[in-house]
Amino acid sequence: MAVKKIPDGFHTITPHLVVSDAKGAIEFYKKAFNAEEITRMASPDGKIMHAMIRIGDSFLMLNDEYPDMGAKSPKGIGGTPVTINLYVEDADRVFNQAIKAGAQTDMPLADMFWGDRYGKLKDPYGHHWAIATHIQDLTPDQIQKAAAKFFGN
Repeated sequence: MAVKKIPDGFHTITPHLVVSDAKGAIEFYKKAFNAEEITRMASPDGKIMHAMIRIGDSFLMLNDEYPDMGAKSPKGIGGTPVTINLYVEDADRVFNQAIKAGAQTDMPLADMFWGDRYGKLKDPYGHHWAIATHIQDLTPDQIQKAAAKFFGN
């Protein structure tokens, strides 16, 4: 049997996060986003060298920091320029669930000019998450006009 070039369940892009406490992060993602743990591999010292969870239909890989190998978390480098966008059926429910699990609000949920109910969170490990539910189909022209109004132009 031929080996599949993209294994079952994977999409073209799979995020891989470095966190300061992978065991804690896995538990947080379970509580915040109903993640399912797929696999966990520990190094001899007990740190997580590789783990994989599933949120919705997508995998997310993560591991503990290994600064000597260049694996640093947002806490280790003082922040992150990356935001992970998470589309869900009910943005309000998931956003509030994540806050209850320990996330902080970066941008409150609101109905946005591009047709999503959208808000941003920072998880306890320094990663940014955008929680969104698509609520309205708009043409590019409608989005452009709504953006101009939003920005006061």
